[in-house]
Amino acid sequence: MASVPQSEVDVLIVGAGPAGLMLALWLSRLGVVARIIDKRTAKVFSGQADGFQARTLEILDSFGIGEQVWKEANQMFEVSFWNPNPSGRIQRNSRVPNNVAELSRFTESVLHQGRMEKFFLEGIAASYPHPTSPAHQIKVERMVIPTSLSIDEAKVDDEDAYPLTVTVQHLTEEEATPTQRLSNLSDGLFRSNLTDDDVPQMIEQSSARNDKREEIIKAKYVAGCDGAHSWTRKTLGKDFEMRGEMTDFIWGVLDIVPITDFPDIRNRCMIHSASSGSLMIIPRENKMVRLYIQLTEVSAGGGRIDRSRITQEAIFKAAQKIISPYKLDYHYCDWWTAYQIGQRVGDKFSKLGRVFLAGASPDAVHTHSPKAGQGMNVSMQDTYNLGWKLGLVCKKILRREVLSTYEFERKQIAKELIAFDHKFSRLFSGRPAKDIMDETGVSMEEFSNAFNMSHMVRIATIRAPCEMGRTNHPSQFTSGIGVNYKPSALVSKPAEHRIVKTNLEVEADQNAAHDRAQSTLYLAKNCIPGMRFPSFQVIAHSGAQHWQLHHKMPSDGRFRLVVFSGDISQASRQNLVNDLGSWLSTDLLPKYPSITLSPGSEPHAGTMKFTPDRSPSIIDVLLIHTARRSDIEMLRDLHEVYHPFDPKLGWDYDKVFVDEESYHHGNGRAYEGYGVDPEEGALVIVRPDGYVGLVTSVEKKGWNEVAKWFRGVLRTI
Repeated sequence: MASVPQSEVDVLIVGAGPAGLMLALWLSRLGVVARIIDKRTAKVFSGQADGFQARTLEILDSFGIGEQVWKEANQMFEVSFWNPNPSGRIQRNSRVPNNVAELSRFTESVLHQGRMEKFFLEGIAASYPHPTSPAHQIKVERMVIPTSLSIDEAKVDDEDAYPLTVTVQHLTEEEATPTQRLSNLSDGLFRSNLTDDDVPQMIEQSSARNDKREEIIKAKYVAGCDGAHSWTRKTLGKDFEMRGEMTDFIWGVLDIVPITDFPDIRNRCMIHSASSGSLMIIPRENKMVRLYIQLTEVSAGGGRIDRSRITQEAIFKAAQKIISPYKLDYHYCDWWTAYQIGQRVGDKFSKLGRVFLAGASPDAVHTHSPKAGQGMNVSMQDTYNLGWKLGLVCKKILRREVLSTYEFERKQIAKELIAFDHKFSRLFSGRPAKDIMDETGVSMEEFSNAFNMSHMVRIATIRAPCEMGRTNHPSQFTSGIGVNYKPSALVSKPAEHRIVKTNLEVEADQNAAHDRAQSTLYLAKNCIPGMRFPSFQVIAHSGAQHWQLHHKMPSDGRFRLVVFSGDISQASRQNLVNDLGSWLSTDLLPKYPSITLSPGSEPHAGTMKFTPDRSPSIIDVLLIHTARRSDIEMLRDLHEVYHPFDPKLGWDYDKVFVDEESYHHGNGRAYEGYGVDPEEGALVIVRPDGYVGLVTSVEKKGWNEVAKWFRGVLRTI
């Protein structure tokens, strides 16, 4: 009998959906030896997720693929509410903006998931050949399914060990192809929570073959991104079961090119009928429209579901009844599915700091209804949070204990999402109230208010002592901009914000707060620790090119120390900034490792064609000043830390920016946007995932906070 082949890998990713591909992209940019396997035959060509929130697009843009999605996607700017009038006929009650203006340079958009996955694969390919792993390239290995996972607990604390053993089987195309209801039309029921898990059957069929192919993979880390009916989560045991509830609400989904006289068919619409259920319209690319249709006639009562009645035809007829008296028909249907609304979250997102779970879909690590457009977005943001941490731990740059912040941060977000979805889905699925005396019906005013408050604004967990954001809006929830991580080694909030929120909940760093860096929020009022660092236009000191500052902070694994220096034409400010530069170059940066960048690490500056003589520091220093460009000669007046020299590439002119008006693109007013007083300045540490870690003084008293913050996060050389 032939021996089973074995191999070793730093990270094994199970599942090549959006969450798995996001993680694979991070690891490819960091040069980590990783593999990604998926049980299915090919990437998604129809259906599945389609909504991209503003923060997700910012993240994709940090890898160089956001603009591609943005250009192809249908961008949504308005939402219409349709409710029954006293006679029971649906009518438009209001129109409101779908996005908060100026919150991000992107707005909510929709595009087929398969296109986004293609862009991910192109981004992964652009990362190679990576200087640290020239012989290895991450490629999706399809028709491969895991069958067993074991953990050698005696080795989990050995950073050089491979304590995880995963056995996988290679499937035939027939075994890996999901069963479809109709031979000529794709449906998504195999991923739905209305159908049984088909993995045991796939494994059984494969095991019965005489020519079955097995392989043993030894891994340092495993990431379960296997989505629907997650094999990884189930394999970890009862401690990883999902907690929550399933509702009685059943919804169908259709992707069609509509033939209709409904006037708002190209708007996002929320439609409540008098007695036939509710309908959401999402205008898509290529003239398509996605319809989310409540199926009021499917449930057999008591939560039992008559699944035999869930067909494409039944879903469409339900849509026709809801939208009546307007006509609805179609010639082209691209995809359909159905699901039962559930709001559940896993008790644990990781095991022994070696196995991690990510994703939002049936039986993943958290699940909810898709109508708020959060599933794919939150899934990708899970692994965007995990990817740099896992990658830098594998590169022995980040302290391994920082991996615990993945569960700490992302479980919080999952719970907040479940709470939002719990309210929103019930208001959307409930019967409209006939009048103010109708206590069992849903108030349409309450529904509209809930949508506006949840979709448009969300008060951040921690409010800065100022107006948050240039538009004076609180943080947006469904856009992803409102994510606010709690205090930890990676998030330094002021002492007054470290509070016990309930008798059972204590902030993670409560006991060690006195040993950690302390933020001074008023110095950069709109840079809030735990929240995403905003982006405003700045001008390159050399060359006068206008830049969104996010474009100078790509997802390449580096931390950013942003120096808001104020007017460095003043001798006192210039001396202070150069003293800071001297301290950084002699006392801080030499303590920490460098990082080798991939060819695709600077997507907004083009593919890296010429390799440097030496790799840059893991801490990237960016200077933003308010002096007139004509008053400052960068090489003469500023310390070398702000324009580092490489023997092969010369001086780096791309680290110093000025807050002034562009020749052609107006004034970004960056200091105003970031809430920084030019007279005081500020230092802001931005994590590799773009979230603020620390806000402190540019004066010498702030340098100690910077040193303390990095000391708790990075390994020293």
